[in-house]
Amino acid sequence: MTFFTPEREPCRVFKRPCGNTLLALIIIIASLVAISSTDEDYYGLLGVTKEASSREIRRAFKKHALATHPDTNPKSEGVHTRFLRVRRAYEVLTDEDLRRKYDRYGEKGLQDSQEIDGYRSYDFYRYDFGVYDDDLEIITLDREDFDMAVNSGELWFVNFYFPNCADCHDLEPTWREFAKEMEGLLRVAAVDCGYSGDVCKRKGITSYPTFLLIKAGMDEEKYLGDRSKESLTNFTMQFVKNKVTELWQGNVFGEIERAFVSGIGWIITFCAETGDCLSSEARQKLAGMLDGLANVGWMDCSRQPDLCASFDVTSSTTAYFSPSIQTEKQSTLFLQSLDTKEIYSEVLQRMPDVETLTKDIFSDKVARHRWLVSFSFGQAGLASHKYKKLKVLLKDLHIQVGKVDCITQAELCGSLYIQEPSIVVFKGLGINEFEIYHGGDMLYEVASFAKDSVRAHVTTLRPGHFPSDRKEPWLVEFFIPRCPPCHTLLPELRKASVQLFGQVKFGTLDCTVLKELCRKHNIRSYPTMVLFNQSSIHGYEGRHSAEGIVDFVEHLVNPVVVTLTPDTFQKLVKRRESTEAWLVDFYVPWCGPCQALLPEWRKVARMFSGIVRVGTVDCGKYQSFCEQEDVQAYPEIRLFPQSGSHPDRYQSYGGWSRDAASLRTWALESLPRASEDLSPEDLRKHVYSGKEHWVLDFSAPWCEPCQDFAPEFELLAHDQAGEPINSRDASGMADALRRHLRQLSARSPRTSAKVKDEL
Repeated sequence: MTFFTPEREPCRVFKRPCGNTLLALIIIIASLVAISSTDEDYYGLLGVTKEASSREIRRAFKKHALATHPDTNPKSEGVHTRFLRVRRAYEVLTDEDLRRKYDRYGEKGLQDSQEIDGYRSYDFYRYDFGVYDDDLEIITLDREDFDMAVNSGELWFVNFYFPNCADCHDLEPTWREFAKEMEGLLRVAAVDCGYSGDVCKRKGITSYPTFLLIKAGMDEEKYLGDRSKESLTNFTMQFVKNKVTELWQGNVFGEIERAFVSGIGWIITFCAETGDCLSSEARQKLAGMLDGLANVGWMDCSRQPDLCASFDVTSSTTAYFSPSIQTEKQSTLFLQSLDTKEIYSEVLQRMPDVETLTKDIFSDKVARHRWLVSFSFGQAGLASHKYKKLKVLLKDLHIQVGKVDCITQAELCGSLYIQEPSIVVFKGLGINEFEIYHGGDMLYEVASFAKDSVRAHVTTLRPGHFPSDRKEPWLVEFFIPRCPPCHTLLPELRKASVQLFGQVKFGTLDCTVLKELCRKHNIRSYPTMVLFNQSSIHGYEGRHSAEGIVDFVEHLVNPVVVTLTPDTFQKLVKRRESTEAWLVDFYVPWCGPCQALLPEWRKVARMFSGIVRVGTVDCGKYQSFCEQEDVQAYPEIRLFPQSGSHPDRYQSYGGWSRDAASLRTWALESLPRASEDLSPEDLRKHVYSGKEHWVLDFSAPWCEPCQDFAPEFELLAHDQAGEPINSRDASGMADALRRHLRQLSARSPRTSAKVKDEL
């Protein structure tokens, strides 16, 4: 019996039919075509658009599950089958890799992925699924946006829960009340460890619920107290460090003047014998909510009646003093509310707007300084009051915040190909070095993008700046803004640009704006990445991760895998030298396991450099050739050993794992041994009494590290078989061995630490 997982299951192909089976197969294929032509679109099944986020897809699926679940419709004909189809649509569209393949290849691209043949009970979808997805104050974080959120600079309190955890459900009403209480002061979030298990595993979550207080640049704090709203509030308030100043005759005017010089206003609570003044807790919350935008203080009018009278205060009240209003009459805003959220909102509206940029000053402003700029078309855009906090969140990276109205500055916006409301980061390296933001409008999302963008080296491309004839290589992502997989790829592209800085330049191109350029380069799906290296053009193949991108680029710069055609296969593999061996991967681009194998295959090639040649054959391009070679599943990995008199002989890999280490071990077992097993007598006769140089590995069958090291030692033996060490002194021989061990380490990063220790 054979079991398959999505990573292991091969992508099947039909063998060429013969005899009487041909007619039957034609009928079957026709039937399949007829069925597939009537298949419902996955997005249509869930009632969402192709631009839907994971959260929107979860919401849509939950709504469908509650309305049409077989438990509530037991007598409806076909309800089980229909629900499985919807469950499959949800499964595909919330998985980054599956969704990307479905968008590009349709259901054909999903042939290698395992379907979940079943679904959960009605009660699960009602009570346990997407618990906090519909809460406005609680942000559900998943693998797509967790890092973006916690690196934004805001303070986050995160509840890691599991769907069927009773304690987690008991906490729900308290967590919602707490989130409402803390709104504006910190971000309250939830992570479903059943859905985003990789996030929880990375954070070391082993019990539920678990609470972490997280802020960029601060050590994480784990909450271990009771689960009452009061205890949660008291815990988080410990980390609101903003100062609340008591003002009196000796400091009040100096404090206000110093703040005004820095462009910061004051909120002052006057506490008199009559009326209500803000409590100390409310003042502390306001100080945290308005961190960097306004100072918060209070004054005891019962002890300083004359000072309060000078501010026209006769009973308890709160006032905001703005630094930007010149006339004394307008400079003070008396606040009637005692609710911190209402005061926060009213003060934000009164604060100065972000700077307005026009064509006359734009180049001078952005060419040499970092800016985050909102381009609007008559709307509020980035001028929305909550975005005033961006000036504080981006201050540490010296990113200034401004806005442009494209109605009045049409020429400026046109020159930058800004055709709709956009947020753009200029990197301070000239007016052409900028990146347009394509994510959500939450404050933390915009702040995180700005911070990543100025640190990275990704540029938004325009027709006059497209790198088709540049000397340096460029990796370009072709995308459309309303494409979730495109959004997921962009942060990985930024990470890769940092690692490859100085080797390759990175750009993005919006195919909704520059349609002709995308047609010219035959872009048919999104995202598509292409590397332009003068006259050479290479389409990206591999996982959409920074590691995959870096591996792809490094392979192109220093190729270790030979791309084979039918002609070169015959010449290089079938007619290879008798002492030469080849490893060949037969694959198709739409096959998921094939894509997963690519980076591992390049690692294998580096391991065997100079020992075994490694190649690939694209069976999507050379289908008839692969059928001729009897390739029946993808990826098909074959070892063509040292040929002797049988050049057509090969061995197929049938192992479970396709990682580089497993493939290396299998290939070495199929190659002639280069190292020797020595007996005690051999050791005395050939090593101690002989005239040759030896490198010895002393091991034992029960020693696990010894077994791990054995393939590395065998590779060293292959690498140096027949090659003398041209030295007769100890230091020279040691240097030669160190050099070879370093080469071995470079081929196999897994053992680099071990080799380093031995050196």
